[in-house]
Amino acid sequence: MINYYKYLPVSREDENWGLCVLNTGCTHIGPTGSYPFKTHPAHHYFNWDMGRVLNEYQIIYITRGKGTFESDSCKLREIKAGTIIILFPGERHRYKPDSETGWDEYWVGIKGDIIDNLVKKNFLKPENPSIYIGFHEGIFKLFNSVIEVTKTENTGYQPLISGAALHLMGNFHFILKQNAVECEEKEVIINKARLLFRSNIVNDFSPEQAAEELQVGYSWFRKAFKSYTGLSPGQYYIQLKIERAKELLNNPATPIKQIAYDLGFESYFYFSKMFKEKTGITPTDYRKRAIGVIY
Repeated sequence: MINYYKYLPVSREDENWGLCVLNTGCTHIGPTGSYPFKTHPAHHYFNWDMGRVLNEYQIIYITRGKGTFESDSCKLREIKAGTIIILFPGERHRYKPDSETGWDEYWVGIKGDIIDNLVKKNFLKPENPSIYIGFHEGIFKLFNSVIEVTKTENTGYQPLISGAALHLMGNFHFILKQNAVECEEKEVIINKARLLFRSNIVNDFSPEQAAEELQVGYSWFRKAFKSYTGLSPGQYYIQLKIERAKELLNNPATPIKQIAYDLGFESYFYFSKMFKEKTGITPTDYRKRAIGVIY
């Protein structure tokens, strides 16, 4: 990355377009690097102790490293690579890269009725100024396209780059919506899987069969299930069987081998092994303790 920034003149015609770009740039900050660069104009320069208040919006994309951010409406929070930071006019804020990692940032400063309306309609909120979207090449290209156009400032360039800035906002709004839908769909599938495991607790059932019934790939299913529950589907299913076994072991009239058979374990030995692995004691010892409590 080559450090670059430019502050742009704006005409009345540019303002009448509804959205105009005031500045743009990209910065590489290495570990222990000074931030921000002191060569920025006084009205944009700031330090961590004092913070800063702008009369414009800025959209910042952190593509490498990590750091922290804080504003009037947002408590101190960690910023990681893949995060969009939105600065709001009149809102005191401060942010900086971590001294151990530094960070790479791309930004564009904008103002106009279009973005004012987006804020008025709650598409953008000062209470939520940082949005994690991950690394998206399309967003990266839009920042670069704005930067490249400002290097020459050809006639009529402002509507071109303000259109790119609006496209940029539309892109990360789309990404957020898609992520929300995917999360919702995943949650529905995981909840269905839980029901499948519970309803098949005494049957010869497998996580692969669950994935097949849910019409999803097993590799994806296993990863998604573990991310939601902390357990692989196979371990979750075993855990359900063990919990059911505990209930059955409280009744001394049911032979332990019968419990192993009823719960679909391939053998008494395997059942005993799994039970001890999950509880720390054998089924026999568990029953002795349970009977001791009962009587």
